[in-house]
Amino acid sequence: MGRRREARELALKALFQVDLALADPLEALSGAFAEGKYEEDTRAFARQLVLGTMQQREHIDAVIAKHAREWTLDRMANIDRNVLRLAVYEILYLPDVPPGVSVDEAVEMVKKYSTAESGRFVNGILGSLVRNLDEEMTGTDVS
Repeated sequence: MGRRREARELALKALFQVDLALADPLEALSGAFAEGKYEEDTRAFARQLVLGTMQQREHIDAVIAKHAREWTLDRMANIDRNVLRLAVYEILYLPDVPPGVSVDEAVEMVKKYSTAESGRFVNGILGSLVRNLDEEMTGTDVS
């Protein structure tokens, strides 16, 4: 498994804990890191994903809600919601990650941790975002 994919999975575990158990993001990350031995660049990318997603969560959730027609975030499966948050963070705030890579990684994660239907669901929402990326980037602070 690639280091960035591994980092995304660690970030997903942490965000899931934050979302479900209202855990502190850094404590949730520490717990995920304790499950194995990870290279520092893997840990750093996971940390960037979690902290960035949490910092921009209000905007990210609004973007997801806009593109998830007829679905509220509360109705989404917890895994699906948090995979979407990670992917939207990458797409909007990490210009060094191509949007197609973020979409592909998100679809693979939900297929692994959620359901086959979740793959289509996540792909549809992220596909809509990518098609309208110029509009979404207006007003987005990518610093």
